[in-house]
Amino acid sequence: MASSPLADQVAELLDKTGPLAVVQAGDPVLRQRAAPYDGQFGDDLLARLILRMRETMEGIKGAVGLAAPQVGLPLGLAVLATPEALADRLIQAGQQPVPFTVLVNPSYRAVGRGRVGSYEGCLSVSGWQAVVARPDRIRLTRQDETGRHLVEEYAGIGARIVQHETDHLSGTLYLDSAELRSFSTTEQVVRRWGAAGPAAAAEQLGFSLP
Repeated sequence: MASSPLADQVAELLDKTGPLAVVQAGDPVLRQRAAPYDGQFGDDLLARLILRMRETMEGIKGAVGLAAPQVGLPLGLAVLATPEALADRLIQAGQQPVPFTVLVNPSYRAVGRGRVGSYEGCLSVSGWQAVVARPDRIRLTRQDETGRHLVEEYAGIGARIVQHETDHLSGTLYLDSAELRSFSTTEQVVRRWGAAGPAAAAEQLGFSLP
C-alpha cells in the first residue's frame, strides 16, 4: 500500500513513546471536519493507533472517550468506555456501563424527542465543565475496527458519550451547545453540584433545563 500524508502523520505520532498528547481548545484540528477512514493506511497501523488511543484514554482519570482530532489527527475515529471504577455507580443509578468500543466513521440521530441536560467535560477543554442538553436515546451507525458496519441504539450515559465523541469528528466541541451560565471549573462541579445535580445548578446559576 502506498503511503499517504495521513499514514505518515499517524506513523510519526506512534513513533513517540508514552501517552499521546491531548490537544486543547484553540487548536484548529478540533474545528475541522475529520476525514472518513477509508483505508488510508493498513490494518496494523490502525490497530496500533487504536491501542495507543485506548491506553491514553484509560490513563486519564475519569476519561470516557477520546477522538482522533484530540490527538491531532483529522480522522473519523474515536474510542470510548466507562471506567470500571464507575460501573457500580452507573448500575445503581439504572445506567448501563459502556464497554470499550471503537467508532469508525460514526453518525447518529435522535430516537424520540426526549432530551436531558447534564454536566459534561472534555479532555480538550481541561479543567472545565458545562451543562449540555442532548437526546437521551440515539441510533448510532458506525464501523468497527474490522470494517463491519453496525447500527446500534444507546441511551443514558452511553448516548451522551457517543454524541460527544462523534461531535468531535465534525469539528464540534460541547461548548457549542452548552448552557454558558452553567460553565464551571471541574472542582466547582464536583463540590457544589455533584450531589445536588444539574437542577440545583440551573436554579442557582440561572439557566434552563429541558
